[in-house]
Amino acid sequence: MSSARPRIPRSVPAARRKRLTLAAPAALLAAALTACSGGAPGAGKADGKGEAPAAEVTVNLTGTSAPPGKPVTVTLARGKLRTVAVTADGGGALKGRISGDGRRWTSERVAAPGTAYTVEAKDADGGGDTAAFTTAEAAKVNKLSLAPGKNTTVGIAQPLSVVFDHPVKDKAAVEKALKVSTSNDTEGSWGWLQDYSGKDRVDWRPKEYWKPGTKVTLDARLNGVDSGADGGWFVRDYATAFTIGAAQVVEVDLDRHRLALRRDGERVLDVPMSAGTPGGEKASWRGTAVLMSKEGTINMRSETVGLGDAYDKMVDYSMRLTWSGMYAHAAPWNARYFGQANRSSGCVGMSDGDAAALYGQVRVGDPFEMTGSEAKGAVAEGNGYGAWNVSWADWSAKSALK
Repeated sequence: MSSARPRIPRSVPAARRKRLTLAAPAALLAAALTACSGGAPGAGKADGKGEAPAAEVTVNLTGTSAPPGKPVTVTLARGKLRTVAVTADGGGALKGRISGDGRRWTSERVAAPGTAYTVEAKDADGGGDTAAFTTAEAAKVNKLSLAPGKNTTVGIAQPLSVVFDHPVKDKAAVEKALKVSTSNDTEGSWGWLQDYSGKDRVDWRPKEYWKPGTKVTLDARLNGVDSGADGGWFVRDYATAFTIGAAQVVEVDLDRHRLALRRDGERVLDVPMSAGTPGGEKASWRGTAVLMSKEGTINMRSETVGLGDAYDKMVDYSMRLTWSGMYAHAAPWNARYFGQANRSSGCVGMSDGDAAALYGQVRVGDPFEMTGSEAKGAVAEGNGYGAWNVSWADWSAKSALK
C-alpha cells in the first residue's frame, strides 16, 4: 500500500476507498483516486503494490478572477462522474448535464460576473471533493426595463418590449437568453429597433393579434450575458407575465371624423371626433398605434412636442398612443369640429362624455387602427408600439437569430 493515507468518505465501502481531487487545468494538481484492495472497476494495477492508476479531474474556471460568461465544465480523466453541483455564493445553482461517456459535466448556463462558486463532484465509485472559484467583477453593468408589467391584463396588440440602458452589440447572445412562453403556442418573433429615446430595444409581437385569454411569460435569463462593447454585462435575470384581455379594437376614421370601439367584432361605441389638422406637423398619424397608458388628467403643453406655444391645457381622460405626444382625450374646446373636420394639434379629441365612455372601456394594449388620407404618415416602430405597421416578413427578419 502507499504510505499516503487517503481520505475515506464514511459512506464508501472499504474495498472502494478513494479520493476524487479537483485540479486546475493550468496547473494540474497531483490527484489520486487511489484505491486499496484491487482499485476501481476496470483499472489495472499501476505498480505491483495493488494501487489503481491516478485519475485527474479538472474545472475550467479557477482562481479569484475567472472570466465570466463561460459555461462551467468539470472533466474526469478516468471512470464516470455520478453527480456535479455548482452552487453560487448566496444561493442559486448552475444546472448541467453529464456527457454520454460520463467523463464531463457542462453547465447549461454561464458563470455570472462577480460571483463566488463552489463545485462538488462525485464519481460513480463514491469518491468526491470540492473546489471553488470566483469570477471577475463586471466593469460595466447593463440593465433593462420591461413592458407590460407583471401580472397585468392587456389588450390584443400589446407586444413584449425590452429597452436596454446601454447599447447591445451582441444582439444574438441577448436574444437567445429571452425565453417567451404562451399558453396556446402563439407564433411570434423578436424584432430589434431603436426606441424613441434612442436606446436599443427588442420587441416580441405575435404574427397576428393575440387571442383573448392567452397567458404569456418572459424569462429573461440574462445573468452572465455580455451585451458587447460599451454595453456591459447583465448581472441578474428578469421576468414578467401577463394575460390577454378581450378582443377590443378602436377604429379612428380620419376622413369621416368618427371613432368606434369594437369588442369581439361588435361595435359598442361610435362617436364623433376631431383629429390633427392636415397638411403639416399638426396632422395625426395613421396606421396602428397601441394604447400605451391611461393617464387621466394631465397638463399638455405644445412646446414639449415642438409646436411652440400653441397650447397649455389641463386635459381629461388622456390616453397615450405614441411617445411623440399623440393622445386620444377629451377636447371640449374643439366641439364645433367634432364629426366635421380635423382641427386639433395632432390628437384625437372628443366630448367629455364620449372620452369618458372610451376611457372607461379600453385597456393598455388595445390597438387604435387609424385610417384616412388626412395624416402625416404611419406610426414608426419605436414611437410607442408601431410594430403592427411592419409586415410579418419584415418584422420577423429583424430578429438577430434569423
